Amino acid sequence: MRSRAPRHLARPGTAREIHGCWGIPRLFGRGTTRMCDVVVIGGGVIGLSIAYELAESGLSVRLLEQGQIGQEASWAGAGILPPGNPDWARTAEARLRAASAQLWPQWAEKLESQTGINTGYVRCGGLEVRLGSPPSELAEEAEGWRAEQVAIEVLSPDDVRERFPGVSADVTAAYYLPDLAQVRNPWLLTALRTACVQHGVELFTGCPVTSLERNGERVHTARTPGGDFSASHFVIAAGAWSRELIQQAGWRLDVQPVRGQIVLLERLPLPFPCVVQSGTRYVVPRRDGRILVGSTEEHVGYDKRNTSAAVSELLAFATSISPELREARFNRAWAGLRPYVNQGRPFIGCIPTLTNVCVATGHYRAGLQLSPITAVLIRQLITGEPVSLPHDCHRYGTHHDRVS
Repeated sequence: MRSRAPRHLARPGTAREIHGCWGIPRLFGRGTTRMCDVVVIGGGVIGLSIAYELAESGLSVRLLEQGQIGQEASWAGAGILPPGNPDWARTAEARLRAASAQLWPQWAEKLESQTGINTGYVRCGGLEVRLGSPPSELAEEAEGWRAEQVAIEVLSPDDVRERFPGVSADVTAAYYLPDLAQVRNPWLLTALRTACVQHGVELFTGCPVTSLERNGERVHTARTPGGDFSASHFVIAAGAWSRELIQQAGWRLDVQPVRGQIVLLERLPLPFPCVVQSGTRYVVPRRDGRILVGSTEEHVGYDKRNTSAAVSELLAFATSISPELREARFNRAWAGLRPYVNQGRPFIGCIPTLTNVCVATGHYRAGLQLSPITAVLIRQLITGEPVSLPHDCHRYGTHHDRVS
């Protein structure tokens, strides 16, 4: 498909957001379908970003979300954005991360200027620490950042105590990444949703896709309880719910849900200004005194309930990082289901057995982080533009094969 010239922002009243797909017959006429350029299935940060990028390039887009916009894994994350250097990144994973890191400042600025909504994007820095471990435990990680020519400072325990007095005195190894950034998930999702509507994307919530109808090497229709959606191209970006949709398209990708629990605390003044991480756990301070503590990795199917054991573990982690957090006010806890594929690596690409279906899923803990580059890559694949990253950088989900 050729990319058309970008359209102006939609006039008031021309873009629609439909709650519940039972309104489809009223809109399109009962028993009829209406064509558009692209149907995006999934309304998390990945689906919204793709819809926005495609609409901005001039394509007509409909987005179908089975629940509410951005209420699954996208809502549950912490919005940590690690740095990267595209010129020196060597592995496929690092190139993808670095390409997205390079896009983020312009991406956030563009969304904010078009919608007037603050995304909370800020370069806050990030401190990686270990408690009770020898400094050598972080040496390999630090060397990896240096090899990528990303700004990094290796800190001694005395350095940490001097520069970050709110961090535990039990820190024995640390390094600091001054270019690490963060974004506020709910604010970003609101900005993306608004930008989509401004650019003419039709959003359908409460609209689950029950089947994808194929004719040879093409999908021609997405069926929902309220009606059918036809398009020239389809994008499956349904997060942890992508596996069945991909199978309906005649392919197999082993996407598994992994529960991540997170705790919200409140305290002013903040104990430290930067993100503090220790392996897969983190403490993320927001400027308004909110502090996110996460997160777990639990293979429990589609169970999104919080558990007292996990919440207790996260609170213990928070106070081990900063004893000052013992006095923080507990606000609440929640959980999300992350899409997991092949050791946490995403699949971003076309289904090889079909000519008009792309997949963007398996981002696991990096959905917000990788959303800009994912949107750009899908737009390039659909419009036939040269793809900006090598093939192995965006199609390295595995365990897939054809389904008859």
